[in-house]
Amino acid sequence: MFTGIVQGTAIVKSIDQKKDLSRLGIEFPASSLEKVAHGASIAINGTCLTVSEYTDTIVYFDVMIETLRVTNLSQLEIGSLVNFERAAKFGDEIGGHLLSGHIHTTVVVSSVEKTENNCIIKFKVPEEWIKYILEKGFVAVNGCSLTVGEVTEDEFNVYLIPETLSITTFGSTRPGAIINLEVDHQTQTIVDTVERLGLKITQ
Repeated sequence: MFTGIVQGTAIVKSIDQKKDLSRLGIEFPASSLEKVAHGASIAINGTCLTVSEYTDTIVYFDVMIETLRVTNLSQLEIGSLVNFERAAKFGDEIGGHLLSGHIHTTVVVSSVEKTENNCIIKFKVPEEWIKYILEKGFVAVNGCSLTVGEVTEDEFNVYLIPETLSITTFGSTRPGAIINLEVDHQTQTIVDTVERLGLKITQ
């Protein structure tokens, strides 16, 4: 499990393309790999990946074809920056909201509006997923737990403070970027249950 509190950014150092699989070599900041082990889970852009090999600074992950299809990891190039979060441990503070690291879909950045003290990013969402995104609810975008601002028929926005911009990749995000989305699982369960009862949720 993860909390959606991104711990920093890492850089893609190698990509080894194989049949229906991609091995990513990602370099992490010093000290962020303390007590890492084979089989450990690390979220890369919100995607839960398993450590296959590691050195003092570089971790290698085998990414299967389904993960490449659903997430933006297939878009990565050598030199790309990614958000990362180590798996939560019992006793850790939950500053965001609980995440599985299983990406539901990708969304596209439709606009970025920067003001003096924050940044408003708007995302275009596939039709079948917008119903799970509610104003003032939670989403995770590229692994970052955020509160939803406004929601329309096919878009939602979030408001980012300077601290979030400095720690994550969102400080350099531009319109057209493809972003991983994990909707809040409790919200998804409630919406699906209400629909099965023949009712309708309105924003």
